[in-house]
Amino acid sequence: MSDTDQLSIGEVINQLRDEFPDVSVSKIRFLESQGLLDPDRTSSGYRQFGPDEIARIRFILQQQRDHFLPLKVIKSKLTLWERGEEVAPSRSASKNIESTGEPLSRDDVLKRSSLDESQLDALIEAKVINPMADSDVFPAETGVIALEARRLLELGLEARHLRAVKLAVDRESELLRQLVEPLLRANNAEAQERARDTLTASNDSVQAMHKAMLRGELRRFLTT
Repeated sequence: MSDTDQLSIGEVINQLRDEFPDVSVSKIRFLESQGLLDPDRTSSGYRQFGPDEIARIRFILQQQRDHFLPLKVIKSKLTLWERGEEVAPSRSASKNIESTGEPLSRDDVLKRSSLDESQLDALIEAKVINPMADSDVFPAETGVIALEARRLLELGLEARHLRAVKLAVDRESELLRQLVEPLLRANNAEAQERARDTLTASNDSVQAMHKAMLRGELRRFLTT
């Protein structure tokens, strides 16, 4: 491969930014540190990315954006991708309770959701969005929460109204915590794994029930 086929990390960011607005140098370096990327290096140690490596980055970012997959799941799919085989979505990809990626900065949340500063502050005040440990760093799932909150705000709701969604989540999560509490108290690897499996399965069921019940209630509004 000639040097003209190779791009610097900055050039890769510029090439991908329209499709993935939150891509950054630190994100690419993080993916490399987790073993998902292995770019070539110049004699001076600078990273160089060819077409195959750029396609690999695009695949990883698509899996994160479209399926909310954690990196360890994406890593397992890369072998199929490298072979050119079709990569099927994970059964419960959007409902996975494991971490869905890196924590987000305030700027990341604003960029990903298109919220403005005052809207984000209102959502934080209403405790719909919660930073980590009184900082300006947010859990990875905040990107999705902020994006959907912005859509609801555009439809006419206010941040204080969305507090009802957070309260419903708090009640449901507490119910499931009680379900696995004996396993969590056991404090051993096998019990932790069983707790994780139980929470994943019950999360799927609760979400399915919630969606069906809400759809039924909303349909009732149109038939009365």
